[in-house]
Amino acid sequence: MSGLSLDATQLDRYSRHIIMDEVGPEGQKRLLDSSALVVGAGGLGAPVIQYLAAAGVGHIGVVDDDVVERSNLQRQVIHGDADVGRPKVESARDFVATLNPDVDVDTHETRLDRSNADLIEGHDVVVDASDNFPTRYLVNDRARLAGVPVSHGAIYKFEGQVTTLHPDGPCYRCLFREAPEPGTVPDCATTGVLGVLPGTIGCIQATEAVKLLLDAGDPLVGRMLFYDAMDMTFDTVPYAEDPDCPVCGEDPIDSIEDVEYVDGCGIGAGAD
Repeated sequence: MSGLSLDATQLDRYSRHIIMDEVGPEGQKRLLDSSALVVGAGGLGAPVIQYLAAAGVGHIGVVDDDVVERSNLQRQVIHGDADVGRPKVESARDFVATLNPDVDVDTHETRLDRSNADLIEGHDVVVDASDNFPTRYLVNDRARLAGVPVSHGAIYKFEGQVTTLHPDGPCYRCLFREAPEPGTVPDCATTGVLGVLPGTIGCIQATEAVKLLLDAGDPLVGRMLFYDAMDMTFDTVPYAEDPDCPVCGEDPIDSIEDVEYVDGCGIGAGAD
């Protein structure tokens, strides 16, 4: 709808955006013309999808290969009891349809891997709401090559972290060159997770994504935000670009074709 005026229903729906100097009608039209890819429709992806759709991000792609399980419902707020057994991408699409008819949803019932990572291209922002290290490194690497910013989040029991990986700033491999050894970091199925935690972290990710789409504010570029729900504390730790980073350093890769996104997710000798 580029170049078109907001209609009466949209003026009403987005009125609290439109009266803000930092958004206004032009900013809202910008959101409606924008495209976000959400990788994962689970604990983090659920609030991300919910709030991006509510904000009027006009095109949302959702990538997930899982089905809704009853144990998901304690935290994955866009899915309901009637969705148990359904693909999460279908449940997410139907949720958005009832929330905001302005938003188109593309569903990709698959796991993101090297063969389909080009899904990242053509989007204005990627939100990494995945729950495993191979996908996180794949999203980082492919998005960096495509020049697409990423809002990254992760959760563990009562703790969460968020950072923004911008093409002009450090990437995920500047923070963590390789993933931990398999089995050294427990997952939510093993250790559990506070049900409201992904809501907090996912909302921050959605906030970062909207800021990027509006080109507003100061995103978490080169900063990792740590949240501890038990102590109710937020701490921000800066980090810098690594000149030896194999993805954004002085001698970066130009393709992910030879990267094996398993185990440590390293890139050749430079990742040792």
